[in-house]
Amino acid sequence: GINITALGSGPLGIVKKVRKVNVEIISMTEMSNSSPTKIKNFGIWVRYDSRSGSHNMYREYRDVSRTGAITQCYRDMAARHRARPHSIQIMKIEIVKAADTKRPVIKQMHDSKIKFPLPHRILKFNKKSIFVADRPSTMQ
Repeated sequence: GINITALGSGPLGIVKKVRKVNVEIISMTEMSNSSPTKIKNFGIWVRYDSRSGSHNMYREYRDVSRTGAITQCYRDMAARHRARPHSIQIMKIEIVKAADTKRPVIKQMHDSKIKFPLPHRILKFNKKSIFVADRPSTMQ
């Protein structure tokens, strides 16, 4: 069967095993993105079934949309934990303020003076002759 979240006690509700035959989708709404060009921090609460048991996780991603963050989550879970999409349940997704982020990978992007070095620069050959005696210097 498939897992669905039912209304219940606690912020995430209770998870019940339900057969696909007994489930009816009542409504489905796509949430529009209020600022599609602004990058946001997303906190995702995930429950997944591994070979040894069921695990709960909190993960953080940076993206411009919820769907992009969810896609990153599925790919990250597949890479790090070998979790297949059918064994992953997204419990909750929220936009997290920069001050409230927990993961160092996300925190390092909040520096206002962040720099991205370009160590391996390839020279444009229109300024220099192609046939020269030395090799081009790409490390500057």
